[in-house]
Amino acid sequence: MTKMAGGTPVFIPLQPKPAGDGKLMSSGDWQLDPKELAAKFTKRTKAIVLNSPNNPLGKVFSRQELELIAELCVKHNVLCFSDEVYEWVVYEGNKHVRIASLPGMWERTVTIGSAGKTFSATGWKVGWTLGPDELLKHLRTVHQNSVYHCATAAQEAVARALQIEFERLGKPESYFVQLPKELQEKRDRLVNCLCAVGMKPVVSEGTYYLIVDLTEFKAPVPVLQDSEEPYDFRFVKWMIKNKGLAAIPVSAFYSAPQKKKFDHFIRFCFAKENGTLDAAAAILQEWSQMKPGQ
Repeated sequence: MTKMAGGTPVFIPLQPKPAGDGKLMSSGDWQLDPKELAAKFTKRTKAIVLNSPNNPLGKVFSRQELELIAELCVKHNVLCFSDEVYEWVVYEGNKHVRIASLPGMWERTVTIGSAGKTFSATGWKVGWTLGPDELLKHLRTVHQNSVYHCATAAQEAVARALQIEFERLGKPESYFVQLPKELQEKRDRLVNCLCAVGMKPVVSEGTYYLIVDLTEFKAPVPVLQDSEEPYDFRFVKWMIKNKGLAAIPVSAFYSAPQKKKFDHFIRFCFAKENGTLDAAAAILQEWSQMKPGQ
């Protein structure tokens, strides 16, 4: 999209730092390099795209990390597109901070939200943007000339759900309180199952995803001659066919220059019915009892 608009996309990957002491890595251990980030901002920089809580990693950017980004945006007069669709799926010990709430950021930030993620109704495709009219008027122009039909019934349902939840906000019966609690239990269960089979999950701070490090995991994945297909793609295809488990290759989320650095990670989704997680646990349990490399 950036290229179609005549721009040049510049990518800044989060870099993992070892957890140490035999602990599982957390998504919070993946961080931006402040010097690298600052070096990417130039007089030609127009905007930055931020995703927190982050997909596929599940990282929830801290206030300190967001303040660093905000300072650079203000210094270089750069717009910020902040994808916050998982804002209500944040787990214990973490807090979602809107970058638009930081000094100097409201007037330069477009915040993106999703009813599909907020109310677990992803098929509805209803969402919203927040920001100053000076920025949103341009979005309205694009929207008006690219979308000719809206899901009116879904919009009405979402509006009513937001009204109900606004009155319950912060109370035990609030959906926004119950949802992360339920998903955190599912996350922890999947973490234990993956550890049992010898995989190394990166414990997510938010979203309903877990990425898994396959660096030390042994599996008889076929080596394809004269193929440039990343390892994570080949592993996922092998796992679906031989184990009946589905995942997403994480290198699919990366730009071409970065793919090779992250082709040993895959992403699982744990926003599933308990029966589906039971089936996955049974597969992983059986897998854990096999000899390494099977």
